[in-house]
Amino acid sequence: MKVAICVLTYKRPEGLRQLLAGLAQLDFTSGHAPEVHVLVIDNDPESSASAICSRLQDGYRWTLRLFHEPRRGISHARNAAIQLTKDTYDFMAFIDDDEVPDPRWLEALMLVQRTYQVDVVTGPVLPVFGHAAPVWSVKGGFYERSRHPTGYHMELARTGNVLIHTKVFARDENRFDPRYALTGGEDTHFFLRISKQGHQIIWADEAVVYETVPASRMKLGWILQRAYRAGNTYALCERDIQLPTRKLLLRALKGLARITIGAILILPAVGMGRVRLYKALQQISLGAGMVMGLAGRRYEEYRQTHGT
Repeated sequence: MKVAICVLTYKRPEGLRQLLAGLAQLDFTSGHAPEVHVLVIDNDPESSASAICSRLQDGYRWTLRLFHEPRRGISHARNAAIQLTKDTYDFMAFIDDDEVPDPRWLEALMLVQRTYQVDVVTGPVLPVFGHAAPVWSVKGGFYERSRHPTGYHMELARTGNVLIHTKVFARDENRFDPRYALTGGEDTHFFLRISKQGHQIIWADEAVVYETVPASRMKLGWILQRAYRAGNTYALCERDIQLPTRKLLLRALKGLARITIGAILILPAVGMGRVRLYKALQQISLGAGMVMGLAGRRYEEYRQTHGT
């Protein structure tokens, strides 16, 4: 069994170093250790990851290879990873350059894949604060993501923690859409499409990775920006995939409802502390992103990279 762990990186040298150190600590206790290769796809036109990878390659625990994808945008880098793995590996896993896996991460993903015989397995991404986080940001759960019991059937997966059977890529159209290269949401678009083809996505709650939250994200502006982008890209995906008109109308109504409810809650929230106020503003941003996405407006969040 050959597995490629694909790491996309863009000007995050410290994050890449920490991730590669974490991948070197992966543990397999069930007797099903695969042949692991780590493929780093550097999306920086200046190939800034080359120095880090060249220093580690000789003594690294796994086969470590560096590839350069100079076309700016996350979709291009993900498609480069597909091209490298589709004919050579049984599975590919994506993990981000601001994350570090639990030692049993890959084993847990593969165990769930064997148990349920599915093409996609995804798991939790838990926040780790690189700096002292404001009390309101932790109390409000702004960086928390939903978790599910192992075996839960998902509509989507996130590419920050996912294992994909490479047979999914046998169809040429199963690639990441370049229109989402700088907006994000390319994973939402991809997994919505392959779900419609019948590929099942299962949750593995033990397959944990930890995401560093940099100081640049511990601000209200970033939280509202992320909410807007999430609503924007999800609505764009539904629009691009050409869902039935009634579903698009329902998405528009949900967006308008979030804007309305958030606006109603602002005034009472002012006297109830930052968390309530910021939650109301977050709802407005999410709803506005949905509405603008249905109108075809794209927000390019990934023109800026957070962290090191």
